Amino acid sequence: MTKPLVTILDDEPEIRTLLADALEEAGFETLSFGRARSFEAALAKRTPDVCLVDLSLPDTDGLTLVHRLALEQGAVVIIISGRAQVQDRVTGLELGADDYIIKPFDPAEVVARIRARLRSPKPATQGGNTAHFNGWTAHFDRYVLQDDHGEEVPFSHAESEVLRLFLESPKRLISRAQMQESLGGAASESFDRAMDVRISRLRTKLREDPKNPQLIKTIYGAGYIFLGDVTWR
Repeated sequence: MTKPLVTILDDEPEIRTLLADALEEAGFETLSFGRARSFEAALAKRTPDVCLVDLSLPDTDGLTLVHRLALEQGAVVIIISGRAQVQDRVTGLELGADDYIIKPFDPAEVVARIRARLRSPKPATQGGNTAHFNGWTAHFDRYVLQDDHGEEVPFSHAESEVLRLFLESPKRLISRAQMQESLGGAASESFDRAMDVRISRLRTKLREDPKNPQLIKTIYGAGYIFLGDVTWR
């Protein structure tokens, strides 16, 4: 079986070595980079399963890179940063990161978080990576929404997890606790805020009326419900 590939982007050699040793011992393959330029060049040749990205990089803005990775790469993006403010965590998650780990960290926690993020939910009844609903087609293999005229709208890996959760359980209430359990996040203000932002972005991409959405409905005090009819292939 092929080992999952984790790329590590951090300008501190000690951090790169610490993460690589822990991950390789846990059965992952790793590639480490100290500069964004070499990191992005490697991504053009091979897509990793997980990208670990520090925000304080010498040759690029880490948040801009995270946002681009979330939209263009089919990888889980996890920020590892010394920026511990709630707003930094919220911003990182809003820009598409799947998780946010604060330095200093326990390498065992990083391994556990990566394993949790790789446990992506699969369709409950049909196999496949394509879902059809209400004039839309969601291509989870390409991270693209396509309308009935063929126009395509990209979505991030983080948005795909939320959308897939809805499409696997149409017309069923999904509570915040269920979202946390399914998506592997820690119960926190930043997790709740990130979910709100991702759902808002999905509504925008699905051209929902923000005042009266018809597909993703908020049940105040309870959670969310997806009202479309879904078929998988």
